Amino acid sequence: MSVKLKALKRSIWLFHFNSGSCNNCDIEIVDCLTPRYDLERFGIKLVGSIRHADVMMVTGFVSRQAAPRLKLLYEQAPKPIFVVAVGTCACSGGIFAPSYNMAGPVDKIIPVDVYIPGCPPKPEAIIMGVVKLLSKLK
Repeated sequence: MSVKLKALKRSIWLFHFNSGSCNNCDIEIVDCLTPRYDLERFGIKLVGSIRHADVMMVTGFVSRQAAPRLKLLYEQAPKPIFVVAVGTCACSGGIFAPSYNMAGPVDKIIPVDVYIPGCPPKPEAIIMGVVKLLSKLK
C-alpha cells in the first residue's frame, strides 16, 4: 500500500466543487462541518485548492460551461484523487437532465467513487458516504 493511501486513512483533505447547483447541497456540506455533525472528527479538512486535496466533492448538475473546468481540476489533482457526487443532480442530473445546457451527471465527465443521492442529502447521508469512502480505502 502506498504512503499516500496509508495517510488517507487518518486525514482526508476535501475540495468542494459546485458545478451549477441550487446551493442546497452546498448548505448541507457546510452543515456537516458545524459542531453538531463535526465532520472533522473523522480527520476531514476542507481545503481551498485542488492541488492539496485527496477527495473532490462535486455538487450540482454539470453544465456545458462547468464541464471543462471540472475535467481540468480533476487532471490537476494529485493522484489518487477520490470523487464524491453529492445530491441527485450530481448523481443523475435530477430535474435538469433534459436541459439543453447539461453536459451530463458527474460520472459522464470524470470517474466517481461514491454517490450520495438526495435532494438535498441530509448531513447524516453525507457523513455515511464519507465513511463508506474511508472503508473503501482500508
